Amino acid sequence: MDTGTEQEKQKIYCAIYTRKSTSEGLEQEFTTLDAQRESGINYIKSQKNEGWIALDDPYDDGGYTGANTERPALKKLIEDIKIGKINCVVVYKVDRLSRSLIDFTHLLELFDKHNVTFVSVTQAFNTNTSMGRLTLNILLSFAQFEREIISERTKDKMGAARKRGKWLGGRPPLGYNWVKETKSLAINPKEAEVIKTIYDLYLKGYSLKHVAQALTEKGWRSKSYITKDGRKADGNAFQNTTINHILHNTLYIGKVSYNGEVYEGKQEAIIDEDTFKRAQDLLKKNRNYQELVRGKKVINILTKLLFCKPCNRPMIATYTYKAQKTKYRYYVCTHAQKFGYHTCNTRSINALEIEKAVAECLFNHPEGVKLKDNWSNLTSQEQKSFLVNLIKQVDYDVAAKKLFIAFSDGTTQEYSTDLKEVRHITTHDPKVEIKNEPKLRQRLILAYQAQELLDSGKATSIKQMAQWLNMSAIQLHLIVELLFLSPKIQKEILMGPNEIINAIPEYKANLIAREFDWTKQLNSWQALTQGTSL
Repeated sequence: MDTGTEQEKQKIYCAIYTRKSTSEGLEQEFTTLDAQRESGINYIKSQKNEGWIALDDPYDDGGYTGANTERPALKKLIEDIKIGKINCVVVYKVDRLSRSLIDFTHLLELFDKHNVTFVSVTQAFNTNTSMGRLTLNILLSFAQFEREIISERTKDKMGAARKRGKWLGGRPPLGYNWVKETKSLAINPKEAEVIKTIYDLYLKGYSLKHVAQALTEKGWRSKSYITKDGRKADGNAFQNTTINHILHNTLYIGKVSYNGEVYEGKQEAIIDEDTFKRAQDLLKKNRNYQELVRGKKVINILTKLLFCKPCNRPMIATYTYKAQKTKYRYYVCTHAQKFGYHTCNTRSINALEIEKAVAECLFNHPEGVKLKDNWSNLTSQEQKSFLVNLIKQVDYDVAAKKLFIAFSDGTTQEYSTDLKEVRHITTHDPKVEIKNEPKLRQRLILAYQAQELLDSGKATSIKQMAQWLNMSAIQLHLIVELLFLSPKIQKEILMGPNEIINAIPEYKANLIAREFDWTKQLNSWQALTQGTSL
């Protein structure tokens, strides 16, 4: 037998794994990681007669928690185990490898799969025996219990600090700087002016978005900070959510909040309590877009109906307050809101005026004239329901001073308006123009229109369009089904002689459309147009 080969087989290559939860002290010449590794090396030397050899590769995780396995050195250790480089893993204590019982169980399974022994220098046991495994699990359970206790103590400590009004650290908020010497927050005068401006603008009636836009126009941004790697990160442009958070933050009145409770803080206040209270009252009042006026629930009746014609974008309802009492409703173009008011001539429209203008236009329509004397007595919800049933879309062109209303019956009417006085100009009724066209041709044209609405996003479903057209969804499905006819058949329906198209039953055209083979469709169509029954 080759003695050298036998000795080579008996060698056990040992990896020493070390870990420290925090990065504090790692810059020192001799760290706790070095101490753990030294203990591991000494233990391996004591097993020299058993063929144990310490690998030179370091497996050190400094500044990483043992609560999970997201550690670079541990991942490298696992990879080296999988390629057969390691026969034994040595640690100073069990909890250096993991403080999670579940994670540790998975690691042990990995060790067993690759015939790797696990050794703790200060806790002697053998993972190859059932007693050793039991001992290991007991030790690990206590390690996990210790971690949970530490977590609870940390939370209790943070809660106690908050109750004493202390700032718990982290990135300081806009308006304050962290003073390391006193371990407290100090007012940043320049940033404090931004905070005061935010409260001032909001209390003057600016919406959250308009406050953010006003700050952006001034060139102001949120707080800049220094990253962990020493880089300076510039602040971001203000957004609605940023303004909302600042208006709710009790730090600015010299207090701190914790678990829903507010305590006196150690930092100096930037905003007085009266200003803060008025802001909270206004925030609460503005939380809902609807309000009760004269005992009637007021809603924005043109929501999802009104569009800015030049931008071809919907106009959404919003509001602001004047003198903290009077609510001012208006519709704003979403293109202007997203890309800036300078990009749209329409910008915003007085809600009451545009709603009145649309109502006056409807009074010229056969279905709307009967409501002329009773319109003001309807609730806004009743007005909204009437509009949804009667019209599909209202386009407003501020430059031309015109309203374009598309009705559910297929008519489109154009009106001239300055939002104070509305004058009916022209009426375009497609039904009048195509009243002599074959019914099948009308249905195919309607199918094209329905498809265009779906493709453009103006309609979201067949069901929605059916409601606009005052028909059942099944009826509209049958109409749209005609689009499955071959292009040649569709051309004949649109361009063929009226007397032939008039003679074709609509249900038979639908039967042809359900055949996916266009050749078979054409054969059936030819038989149908020649008078042969299908």
